[in-house]
Amino acid sequence: MDSASPVLVELFTSEGCSSCPPADAMLQQFDRTQPVHGAQLIVLSEHVDYWNSLGWKDPYSSAFFSDRQGAYARQFGLASSYTPQMVVDGTAEFVGNDSGRADRAIEKSLSAPKIPIFISSVSRDSAGELHAHVDAGPLPDSLRARKAGLYLAAALDHAESQVARGENQGRRLTHVAVVLSLVQVGTVEKGKNFSQDVSLKSNAAVDLSNLRVIAFVQEPGPGRVLGAALQHVGK
Repeated sequence: MDSASPVLVELFTSEGCSSCPPADAMLQQFDRTQPVHGAQLIVLSEHVDYWNSLGWKDPYSSAFFSDRQGAYARQFGLASSYTPQMVVDGTAEFVGNDSGRADRAIEKSLSAPKIPIFISSVSRDSAGELHAHVDAGPLPDSLRARKAGLYLAAALDHAESQVARGENQGRRLTHVAVVLSLVQVGTVEKGKNFSQDVSLKSNAAVDLSNLRVIAFVQEPGPGRVLGAALQHVGK
């Protein structure tokens, strides 16, 4: 898979949404089986918080992810946010369990050149903060933007909940790549390589073997994802 082109697949989801579990399952399948030839699917599960008032508070939800989804809605010209929503490389959005749309969006992303990104020296200190070194190539001259953000995310490899209330009452839900934190840690520019030690907050109680770190470069907007990389922390 090292020669495969990385494609970032974001799923905006909620445990309070009855139509979300099939999308959660599809994201898990993408991560596990890597079904698109030539693509390294790097997945992110981002749990929004606007379902929390309807009977079940999603333990993985955050207003940050609702805001990120809202920014995508404005970028795509949507009237409002919805779940489940899948976003591929920041350029295509669709209902999160539509496998046909997902395949087409991923195939289209394979034709776009990607900036090489490498994550190394991942560690966690006693306060729970994750540290890593990230290297990235420069922005291509063909881009209109002169700068793009380099983002770092910490995510759970696996998470699950026994839902006691709301639309999914009585169901045991499972998730992959559940984002705990997502921050911009730097800026990538034209003509300049990026090489920097970076850090982000995590949870000291989370088993290191259940953590992954994702780095990606994205145009402002949020716009097109120009490159991505994944590193499992405890493996």
